[in-house]
Amino acid sequence: MPSIAKPIVTHPSLAKNALGLTVRAYEGAMSTLCAGCGHDSVTAAIIRAVWELSLPPHMIGKFSGIGCSSKTPTYFVGGAHGFNSAHGRMPAIATGAGAANRSLVAIGISGDGDSLSIGLGQMGHVIRRNLNMVYIIENNGVYGLTKGQFSASADVGSKSKKGEANRTSPIDPILLGLSLGATFIARSFSGDKEQLIPLIQAGMKHNGLALIDVISPCVTFNDHEGSTKSYAYTRKHEFSATESNFVIGADEITANIKKNGLTAVTMHDGSVMQFTRTPDGYDPTDRAKVFSYVQEHLSEGKVPTGLLYIDESSADMHDVMDTTETPLSTLPYDTLCPGKSALDSLMEDFR
Repeated sequence: MPSIAKPIVTHPSLAKNALGLTVRAYEGAMSTLCAGCGHDSVTAAIIRAVWELSLPPHMIGKFSGIGCSSKTPTYFVGGAHGFNSAHGRMPAIATGAGAANRSLVAIGISGDGDSLSIGLGQMGHVIRRNLNMVYIIENNGVYGLTKGQFSASADVGSKSKKGEANRTSPIDPILLGLSLGATFIARSFSGDKEQLIPLIQAGMKHNGLALIDVISPCVTFNDHEGSTKSYAYTRKHEFSATESNFVIGADEITANIKKNGLTAVTMHDGSVMQFTRTPDGYDPTDRAKVFSYVQEHLSEGKVPTGLLYIDESSADMHDVMDTTETPLSTLPYDTLCPGKSALDSLMEDFR
């Protein structure tokens, strides 16, 4: 039993979403991560994102592997389905669940070690299949669960807590996702909730795999001078490649966004949003140009954030396999198992 438990009683003035649920309905257990861990900020962003979208908790599937990052699903949407798999094997479990029930909103949480080392092959194939899920990498550049060794995303020259410099070239998940054909690619910072929440929401609405790399500093082993995954370094070097926001479908709002400066647009709820154009020439639908853009800025020590690439015409795994619109998990038994005669007839096609 945890030493600290969240109170069951909620304040009557808490706002409710379209389902009549407060944000407390989307919380999970108390976090046991280190105080100040960036992963807890990612958890808070996920909670806010699913609450604002009014997703039924029982229609959410959350999946993870092994590592500090893989503890995250415990801390959000306690009423959701969940599976904590073996190290690096989260994509396979999520694929099975997604194949059985296409109605689930799948959220996969992984880390740079879980995805870019032992799980690299699994990550590559779930991108290739374009499974309809949000794939969040909580990227801190170290193995926090095993005392701070460099992970596969650690930059050359980045120093460990003991002062040792990394000499091995990193794997960048954004460039990797672009080269493997991912159809939604974004990067954010755990400390930038205003950007991260709409990116997660957009990923949930994307038809296919939404890969979101989140720089999430490890306060215990990788938040010191010399680390390129620290709070100070990321705050200094990040910049928004695109302005990110997400609006739930409603009547169309049109506006002319000025070439220079800000454009104020009144939204459906009466709030006013300030829009500015993305950098001249930036096209989030041109894979080759996005690859060059990201690579160029990374080589300069800059961290471009925001929605970096999207292909809205993509077909997800079910589209490609031409599966039934009805989730397999809800099909009646006699449809799933039509009997020996039907099986014998099917086998004749393979003779």
